[in-house]
Amino acid sequence: MTRRTRRTLIVVAGVLLLLAVAIFLRSKAPPECARLLPESDGIIYINFKPIRTFMHKSLRPPDRVPDYQQFVNATGIDWEQDLDQIAIALHRMPDPNGPNGPVAYSMVLEGKLTGARLNNWLNTHAESRDTYAGHTIYNIPSEGRTVRVTQIGYDMLAVSNTPTPEQIHSIIDRHRTAALPFAGSSLLSRHYHDVPLLAFAWGVGQIGLPFSDSGAISVFGFKLPLEDHSTIIASITPSLPLAGSLHVRVEEIATSDSIAANQAASLATLVTMARGFTQQLASNPANNGLRQLLQTAEVTQRRDRVIVTASISPSALSAEAAESNSAPSSASTPTQ
Repeated sequence: MTRRTRRTLIVVAGVLLLLAVAIFLRSKAPPECARLLPESDGIIYINFKPIRTFMHKSLRPPDRVPDYQQFVNATGIDWEQDLDQIAIALHRMPDPNGPNGPVAYSMVLEGKLTGARLNNWLNTHAESRDTYAGHTIYNIPSEGRTVRVTQIGYDMLAVSNTPTPEQIHSIIDRHRTAALPFAGSSLLSRHYHDVPLLAFAWGVGQIGLPFSDSGAISVFGFKLPLEDHSTIIASITPSLPLAGSLHVRVEEIATSDSIAANQAASLATLVTMARGFTQQLASNPANNGLRQLLQTAEVTQRRDRVIVTASISPSALSAEAAESNSAPSSASTPTQ
């Protein structure tokens, strides 16, 4: 082997090694649309592609309300089919009685969101427009607040209803560094490593905010012994093989081991009570799915963390979705 050949092989091996490292780092990195989110109190992410795979046999096109049908006709975008991923940042508002309520949002949507027809629709509905870093931001009035919408890429939209444009400006700024695999907000940096690898839906931070009522978190009508400012990591992960069940995991980081122990005991008691309560409910997809979750639910404590795990079959989830789709669609446009 000549010296030149050896040198060529070394260069090729080095390039392949760098490529392998880049692929590995990318696999561990948060999804791009989540990395673009601004600083926030909580983050929720959903990848709709596997959801459609799990439930495509049971889903049928929903009946659409006239306003939504007009949006589809005008833009050519159908959120049920064209939205692939969404990442939502939750911002706690200092005045819960203000126009934003207790929580405002900023979100990045990714999918078949091509520009011209959508931009025409936004241009028609916008009260005013701003330009930032070469992007047009459409300011659309909605229920006493301003919803800001801009197209940040061929297949990406940014939307925010925060009181100031700071958050949507941050999304545009982060888009410039999106290629960096571990870019993103401080919340994402602190907690994304806690999200299971194959999770297609997850939330980190104060994700209880949308479900909070007077300082308590309510789910399915049950008040959980968790504060709405708790740091929570929640996820839905498919089992392997993919035809199996879906694993639901909710983990709370308590302020001490003793508080975690008390909350774990309270949650275990609540799960036991809820099992008995749901046995009396009528048989329908929603109730059957809830019963399945409660029957498989387990509550454990690991130091300052309270962990709740449960499972639900794709068929139960599909049946519930099919029942939901029998009602008129209330799918929202970016302005709601």
